[in-house]
Amino acid sequence: MADNTFGQGTPNADAIPDPSSLSYEQARDELVETVKILELGQMSLDESLKYWERGEALAKRCEVLLDGAEKRIEQALQQGSDDEEQAE
Repeated sequence: MADNTFGQGTPNADAIPDPSSLSYEQARDELVETVKILELGQMSLDESLKYWERGEALAKRCEVLLDGAEKRIEQALQQGSDDEEQAE
């Protein structure tokens, strides 16, 4: 075997993190990379489907985190409006 071989070819349990454990930035960056890989089109159908499914899970994670951020902004704006009304 060549001297430049890395690892044993078997991923650890944490090699591919669960999307629910990723921050928005991590999920977005991995999604961008996943799309780039899919666009190359140099995989078997099974491999492509695995990447597609991973991409869907990452996109869902981004959507959930963005929805949460939107709700926080709406709450902050509402709180600001309430504070202004009380000051008048």
